[in-house]
Amino acid sequence: MLPALLKNHHRIHDCAVEVLEKTQLTFLVTGPWFTNMKLLVTVDPANVHHILSKNVGNYPWGSKFKEICEVLGDGIFTTNSEMWQYHRRMAQSVFGHPEFHQALVEKVWEKVESGLIPFLDRASEQRLEIDLQDLFGRFSFDTISTVVMNYDPGSLSIDLPNLPFLKALHDFEEVIVYRHVVPTCVWKFQRWLGIGQEKKHREAWKIIDDFVYGYISKRQAEIRKNSQSKACKVGNGLGVELMTIYMDEVRKSAEIGSMFGAGRGTVGVALVWFFYLSTKNLHVLSKIKEELYTMIVQVQHCRTDDDIRWNQYKILSRNFQDLKDKLIYLHAAVCESLRLYPPVPFNTKVPMGPDTLPSGHKVDSSMQIIFIMYAMGRMKSLWGEDCYEFKPERWIREAGKIRYVPSHQFLAFSTGPRTCVGKNMALTMMKAATIAVISRYHIEPVQAHPIVPNASMILHMKQGFKVKVAAYE
Repeated sequence: MLPALLKNHHRIHDCAVEVLEKTQLTFLVTGPWFTNMKLLVTVDPANVHHILSKNVGNYPWGSKFKEICEVLGDGIFTTNSEMWQYHRRMAQSVFGHPEFHQALVEKVWEKVESGLIPFLDRASEQRLEIDLQDLFGRFSFDTISTVVMNYDPGSLSIDLPNLPFLKALHDFEEVIVYRHVVPTCVWKFQRWLGIGQEKKHREAWKIIDDFVYGYISKRQAEIRKNSQSKACKVGNGLGVELMTIYMDEVRKSAEIGSMFGAGRGTVGVALVWFFYLSTKNLHVLSKIKEELYTMIVQVQHCRTDDDIRWNQYKILSRNFQDLKDKLIYLHAAVCESLRLYPPVPFNTKVPMGPDTLPSGHKVDSSMQIIFIMYAMGRMKSLWGEDCYEFKPERWIREAGKIRYVPSHQFLAFSTGPRTCVGKNMALTMMKAATIAVISRYHIEPVQAHPIVPNASMILHMKQGFKVKVAAYE
């Protein structure tokens, strides 16, 4: 099994789908005796619920995972017990702040109007071929940077400046997958020699560190200069910058790095896969537009189609806070896209002690357990014979409400105590960008451009998504 995985490393996600369909949702991979490598791969919802919820105390982030993801330091994604509770409380106190969501919506639409729309208008006027993956990655990076650090790096500007930090994040994500699928002794030997993927990792780590620490130093200097109090408000544009005041330098670096890794890549990737699927399924796009039209009529009482056509974008942006949770079909389409192309395609755990999973598999501390969310969304036994279809209707009940799907079957935002605290933030960013683009532009994919998922910690398209855009007249 291990040689087959290594041979298919470039298509590891689809390879896992094929094997899991034949092995009743769970299989074991063992390496040569000298590697001490044992991997249990599962997409069985009962196993997932057991590990991430019911018996979560036996499955902390192990030392192996922390070593593989060392660049994240002691952040929310790599710590356990009291340290993890500290980070989660910090994140929840920010994301749950009464002013945070209003500030978030304002920041998202500011970036839509100052970055996304001007760039797409220019691309439309000049009939430029653009990479939507790069564009949405920059949109997410600037937005999250503004929310997290009150600093807009301006990566989404007309000339699309080259920012080493963005490439460093991408390189780091690829190396994480590589470290998961090869024996530890192999990647450690490469690290010692400073070659291959480990050379890439070292260079990316330095760029990420320099960026984050550079910001922290700059912000601390500003605070000292301005003698800002600790009572700064989220509504004043401070966002998650509360961390800058209350956290020591090492913890700030870990937390900010974690938030960039979790937010920038995942939202941008989720958006590009959504538009890839919707441009392949134009009937879905038509239904989303119809829903937007209906909502506009309800909130504005527009008299004619011309009123709606000329004012659609402005009406939607002005009423977004009230509309975003009423757009049922759009929400269903986003969930369906996340099912087929989850931004984080896999997750890992190591049991602290012996355990027996609901599937009957016995595990212990010498084993690594891997959940492959990409494969989970493609299991016929879980989603039906039409599981490969992009079908938002599967998420909508007859009453027109969103259908409940257990989070241990739909792992886009994880499940249990470690459920993503940024879920609402991610959905807000996705819906705002989607509404802005759909209401103003026709997206035309470039013919014959290959669309292949990359073997990475984040499910990027290996060669991006090349399109042309045309503004509606």
